[in-house]
Amino acid sequence: MNAIKYKPIGLIHSPFKEPEGTPIQPAGAKGINGTVEIFPEYAEGLKDVEGFSHIILIYHFHLSRGALLKVKPYMDNQLHGVFAMRGPSRPNPIGISAVRLVRIEDNILHIQDVDIVDETPLLDIKPYVPEFDVREAERTGWLEKNVHKLPASKDDGRFTIC
Repeated sequence: MNAIKYKPIGLIHSPFKEPEGTPIQPAGAKGINGTVEIFPEYAEGLKDVEGFSHIILIYHFHLSRGALLKVKPYMDNQLHGVFAMRGPSRPNPIGISAVRLVRIEDNILHIQDVDIVDETPLLDIKPYVPEFDVREAERTGWLEKNVHKLPASKDDGRFTIC
């Protein structure tokens, strides 16, 4: 199969200059402000985005080191398959975060609930629509007994370049 190539459409800016200490999910980053800089050639694509209170950012985990198929996630001490966790160590280091859109000024999106390292390459933006995106989950796997750890959980550097 041929390689798949993506070109960033912008950069995500946050107060987190390195992965260590960064919240691990937007729900653990309540009120943390950041911005998304859309490159000028893509700014026209922002038309009507301001009508959404939340957006989904799809980005490249640029500081992630190679992926293992079994990893120890942040909120557990057991090994789990990489596809049963949401950390940055993945075969294709792609991240997603649903963040609050505060306002747009030209090609800059002001956002809240940022759990992303500064200068992370942005691949795409999608509007968050509860009727499309919210599902009632019957089970949440190994996280069921660990999700209470989210507010205190931060990146400890285990998945970044050394």
